[in-house]
Amino acid sequence: MKSSKVSGSVRVALVCGAALMGAAGCKKTADNTINYKSALNTYYSSHPACLWSEEKKLPAQEDTSDTTKTAPYDALVDQGLLVRTTDEKKKLLVLSKQVTNYDLSDKGRSSWTADPNQPGYGNFCYGHRTVSSIDSATPTTDQPGATTQVSYHYGFTDAPGWATAPETQTAFPSVQANLASGQTGSATLTNTTNGWAVTSAAGGPRAATPADGKIVE
Repeated sequence: MKSSKVSGSVRVALVCGAALMGAAGCKKTADNTINYKSALNTYYSSHPACLWSEEKKLPAQEDTSDTTKTAPYDALVDQGLLVRTTDEKKKLLVLSKQVTNYDLSDKGRSSWTADPNQPGYGNFCYGHRTVSSIDSATPTTDQPGATTQVSYHYGFTDAPGWATAPETQTAFPSVQANLASGQTGSATLTNTTNGWAVTSAAGGPRAATPADGKIVE
């Protein structure tokens, strides 16, 4: 009977110990890769990658002869996101030039992320960065106010077909770069009373300036 009580006490101690270890491991302020990864994925869930570095206004009108400006829009017409019409615009009294008008299609409206602060403005966003692994982190503590610099690998989730289409990736080079596998990034995380949070991210989701194809961080 006595040995039964002893073995029961041991079992209770082991269960409690495991529970305490689990609680420590799940503590949001603990300095571990699980919390770093969670903080990064939380950050990127509200910071999607979009086509343009700044919100665009639609409808838009461009000079038909200026292919550097029309080509990105035409790629989105090919993907069914925009509709295109042509018109003539008066220039002075006797001159005119041909212009191309672009507006959202029915399909485009369902993919368009409107800017609530600027009527008519918005962007086409195509997914979120998802951190797959934390590769390194600078020494830190589990105290609020502590910071750490982390390096990580990531992939992308939820990329729609129009973003993976060759026409889109040619017109917006950063889309192809963002969706490539094996990407790496870095970020600074700060510990708060509610857990780790991203304070700055280098090489975050990038957007291309369509007119020149430059990648903007």
